[in-house]
Amino acid sequence: MSVELTMLLYSTALYFLLIMIPASEAILANGVATQAGARDQLPEPTMFNRRAVRLRNNMLENMVIFTALVVIVQLSESHSTLTAQGAQIFFWARVAHAVTYLAGWPWIRPACWAVSVVGMAMMAVSLF
Repeated sequence: MSVELTMLLYSTALYFLLIMIPASEAILANGVATQAGARDQLPEPTMFNRRAVRLRNNMLENMVIFTALVVIVQLSESHSTLTAQGAQIFFWARVAHAVTYLAGWPWIRPACWAVSVVGMAMMAVSLF
């Protein structure tokens, strides 16, 4: 498997983890029975849960672009050191972004996001 596909696999696993964090926190806060129901009248989510949902949504937005880039690299057989490094940078920056987002650390979080965008840009540049 190529480095780019491996990083897509790892990023997908990270995204699944980011789905499970707010879901698990809601179960702990509200109980299994409440979360298993229709969830029409849930209590206000905790600050951590709201942050985790924003993180999950942000990852989804970025996964759309990253996935498209990986697919294009694969189908066009445009693998290069630049695409491999870009994919690795994207993944590790997203891991750092997740940690800093959940911790609520200002300034570091957007820097991690920017580094992940640089990784995607590296992949995109190599395709032109």
